[in-house]
Amino acid sequence: MNHLPKCPTCSSEYTYEDGNMFVCPECAHEWEIAPAESASIVVRDAFGTELKDGDSITVIKDLKIKGSSSTVKVGTKVKNIKIVSGDHDIDCRIDGIGAMQLKSEFVKKA
Repeated sequence: MNHLPKCPTCSSEYTYEDGNMFVCPECAHEWEIAPAESASIVVRDAFGTELKDGDSITVIKDLKIKGSSSTVKVGTKVKNIKIVSGDHDIDCRIDGIGAMQLKSEFVKKA
């Protein structure tokens, strides 16, 4: 069973997670989950190198953009990525295209 912290305000043990917050149902106190308390997501690139927030990556395959005639070309460099959970596990901004989500299997660490 996942052990959740007691409420820092009223010491209730009935806290629950709501997104990136802990909530106490007894006193309605809410507080953020510290990075050490949240489950760390391990994301690896196509070659097995671990990726972290703020890394730079290079695209290793032409990627068609859904709903557009644009493509992200091989060799496109992307700076300052953010790791997220989900099917597309990298949030980034690509010059000339804008905000995108990428799958780690199509990138390598730069």
